[in-house]
Amino acid sequence: MENWADGLNEVAITVTDENGIFIDMNTHSKRVNLKDVNKTAVGQDIKGCHNERSNKIIQHIIDSKTPNVYTITKKGQKKLIYQTPWFKDDGSFGGLVEISLVIPEQMPHYDRDAQKKA
Repeated sequence: MENWADGLNEVAITVTDENGIFIDMNTHSKRVNLKDVNKTAVGQDIKGCHNERSNKIIQHIIDSKTPNVYTITKKGQKKLIYQTPWFKDDGSFGGLVEISLVIPEQMPHYDRDAQKKA
């Protein structure tokens, strides 16, 4: 079966287990983070890939079980970074997921709540 996540050309998805070990990366994540889609970080510790400040944020996400969401500009592209815990079927902490996607500088915003009231 094809890996649907590898077909997301502008969305990087990176996943760790509960110990912070990379367990999955889609092709765009490899392209962005490793520069070579034939390599992988699977099996490596997330902490080895980040500085002290980032590792503190990662630890906060793990401890609080809450997402960390922000935008960046990198290589002229605006990106949304969504880092969040994921949970196993039994409800226990499974690890972390980071989704990084390119967003336009200007884009429409639709207020679905306001549409319901109209």
